[in-house]
Amino acid sequence: MNTNGAWSAWTPRMLSILRIVTALLFFEHGSQKLLGFPASEFSPEVFSLPWIAGALELVGGALLAVGLFTRPVAFILAGEMAVAYWMGHAPQSFFPVLNGGDSAILYCFIFLYLTFAGPGPWSLDHLMAGRSVEAQTTS
Repeated sequence: MNTNGAWSAWTPRMLSILRIVTALLFFEHGSQKLLGFPASEFSPEVFSLPWIAGALELVGGALLAVGLFTRPVAFILAGEMAVAYWMGHAPQSFFPVLNGGDSAILYCFIFLYLTFAGPGPWSLDHLMAGRSVEAQTTS
């Protein structure tokens, strides 16, 4: 019994699901920093590094959740997470489990993957690309 086809058929959809779930979790970090939801005692000063990170997380997370400008947004967010890791976590310890940087590393590499893999079929990018191809063929 060959089940490869059944698994492979879900690959593009799972890419979309990975993007959506990751983006929603990331969006939550930005909403906590900038909007205070979920409730947090931390409120960064406007235009400080944590505030800029929060803005990237909020806006970037929202754009990735709907799959709009996925590749450039994911590339920027991968860079943000690399900077966050090396500036905020790595100086505390060599080991990510000790320095609290596990999630920064994971986000960085998921975003880097999305930069190359794209948004998947359940995205505004995919929808707009389909419409632009249809528009070109009907003109």
